[in-house]
Amino acid sequence: MLNLRRYFSTCFTMAYTKEELYDEALTAELAGHYSRILELLGEDTSREGLKKTPERVAKAMQFITQGYGQDPVEILKSALFHEDYSQMVLVKDIELYSICEHHLMPFIGKCHVAYIPDGTITGLSKIARVVECFARRLQVQERLTVQIRDCIQDTLKPQGVAVVIEAEHTCMSMRGVQKSDAITTTSAFSGNFLRDHRTRNEFLQLIK
Repeated sequence: MLNLRRYFSTCFTMAYTKEELYDEALTAELAGHYSRILELLGEDTSREGLKKTPERVAKAMQFITQGYGQDPVEILKSALFHEDYSQMVLVKDIELYSICEHHLMPFIGKCHVAYIPDGTITGLSKIARVVECFARRLQVQERLTVQIRDCIQDTLKPQGVAVVIEAEHTCMSMRGVQKSDAITTTSAFSGNFLRDHRTRNEFLQLIK
């Protein structure tokens, strides 16, 4: 049994290759700026621990802001299906990582998204990808919440959409007021979720 496990593990590893691609010119230019920032902060960029830091940060920022190069509408349209289903579809506890545009510091939390189809549904993973697409940009939580709602509403044309985001902002916990337990909650509703308090309450109960 152990030999078989090792065999399948080896085959899987050989069949799967992770590859990250970066714009070399952009990486080099960003790295130059980050190197200067480190120097202005009083660091020695020639020391061992920092030699490759500017390049690593340049690549990290490209990854963190990759949402600028993605189209959330096309993400949803890539998996549309006609289905006679008109009850709530809820995807909750979607991990969320974004960057606050005011201090360029992360805010981290969870996003809950629900919609009531009107003849058209989308792949469940596409909901999470839409959240990721908008989150991987410089953001404020309030705008992010509305963007997710509007994208799903305008693309799927459902009977309603509900979005709630709960997040901790490191610009509050690591600096400034330094309140590490503060959680910010934002919500955005449309259609039936906005008009019918019973539907909205059902959604809020399900995400508790």
